[in-house]
Amino acid sequence: MSNLIGMVPYSFTITSHIFVTFSLALTLFIGINIIAIKQHKLRFLGFFLPTGIHIALAPLLVPIEIASYISRVFSLSIRLFANMMSGHTLLKIIAGFA
Repeated sequence: MSNLIGMVPYSFTITSHIFVTFSLALTLFIGINIIAIKQHKLRFLGFFLPTGIHIALAPLLVPIEIASYISRVFSLSIRLFANMMSGHTLLKIIAGFA
């Protein structure tokens, strides 16, 4: 809804701020983890160790998987912020030509 409101001339899109997109991504991340832990209990931790991997690689692979899982929050927020900002910048450039 907030992105649609930004389509109205002289209005403001709140998702053009990095803090708002980060808050949305963090809320979604926490909610998904809570639901996953409630449904899968300790089997949720198996998500960080893919099947078919030798157990000797676990100390190296598990921290890498956890870091990539947490970095999704930043990736999602930065992608949404960049898309909103590029759209606004493009519209201002095109309006400047007119």
